[in-house]
Amino acid sequence: MLDYFVLTMQLMLAIMGGYQLFFTFFGYYKRHNKVEYPAQKTFAILVAAHNEEKVVGALIDNLNNLEYPKEMYDVFVICDNCTDQTAQIVTSMGATACVRNNPTLRGKGYAIEWMLKELWKMPKSYDGVVIVDADNLVNADFLKHMNNDLCSGSRVIQAYLDTKNPADSWITAAYGVTYWHLNRMWQLPRRNLKLANTLGGTGMCFESTLLKEMGWGATSLVEDLEFTVRCVQRGIYPTYNYEAKVFDEKPLTFKASARQRLRWMQGHFAVARRYFFPLLWQGLKERNWAKIDTAIYTVNVYNALFAFIFSTVLWINLFLPGVSKFSSLYDHLPGGFVMTLTLLIYLQFPIALMLEKVKSWKMYVSLITFPIFLLSWYPITLYAFFTQNNKTWSHTQHTRVVRMEEIRSKQG
Repeated sequence: MLDYFVLTMQLMLAIMGGYQLFFTFFGYYKRHNKVEYPAQKTFAILVAAHNEEKVVGALIDNLNNLEYPKEMYDVFVICDNCTDQTAQIVTSMGATACVRNNPTLRGKGYAIEWMLKELWKMPKSYDGVVIVDADNLVNADFLKHMNNDLCSGSRVIQAYLDTKNPADSWITAAYGVTYWHLNRMWQLPRRNLKLANTLGGTGMCFESTLLKEMGWGATSLVEDLEFTVRCVQRGIYPTYNYEAKVFDEKPLTFKASARQRLRWMQGHFAVARRYFFPLLWQGLKERNWAKIDTAIYTVNVYNALFAFIFSTVLWINLFLPGVSKFSSLYDHLPGGFVMTLTLLIYLQFPIALMLEKVKSWKMYVSLITFPIFLLSWYPITLYAFFTQNNKTWSHTQHTRVVRMEEIRSKQG
């Protein structure tokens, strides 16, 4: 009986892995049929900031020089429970500092919810709301792309998430590889197949009317995923703009990275627990692939958890003397099949780098240590499962001051 249970779980995990692998083949091409519109939409750019005095100046300078009419966008920095000079720097550079002090309701989700209420009270109205983080930089044509998408009928848009500092350490290189892969092999296929894309926490644009209708309401540790699901439930599918780029600072050390990823996984468990079955049932009743696909994404965190548990159990069982061995799925497959499949999965990453035209040889060399980063997700996910009720928001410190000129020069 136990053998059948192990085999069934392995088979289910293999099916889920095959499902995700299927999508990657739709990331090998890009469509170039977007319509260009003159600047029509006005934007409020909201910057979520907590003690970001070291990096916020570079972002404000970046946003002040976008290729979009200056009178059609304003920058608001949410100085959330700040104890440094963030607000003073923002004001001195011509942006609006919105100071929030609430030691109880801490975190980006609560800060955005508060800011939107303040925004709706203002005499000036905006067609779209853009949300970025204080450590970000955006391409000069960012608002042009958001304008095009809003004019084309999109109501929620996710930009291309890139890495500001991939060459700083093996950890930042691993983040870079991960995000290039996600952009090319996860987000782009869903855009090509006209499914719902996933919001990524920054570089997000929302139609103001939609935000007023729905309210923000996303205050979990992964407010981006939570809002994604709430949109998909309503039949509103976030779209992906491959051409609009946001550059995000990544943690330099493994410890900081593990803390950040633990927060993501804790929040992911909470969203899966709350939304998976209702969204899956809704998708099945409506025969709606987009809703089913989004539901599957919410439960991916459990795939990682069970994959880790069952792999650990099988390895212990294999080497433990005097114990009868479990029947494994691998025992029923051709000898070279598993090795071929593993190689095919891993080859996605160098292929994604080539498709994204990454020129730095250091990023290709980083693929040697990249499996360590991938494997580290498993114990982090396990720990997150047992601490998923911990909703304490943890701040990732940002210190890397990079400007767009430096990014352009490194990109060649």
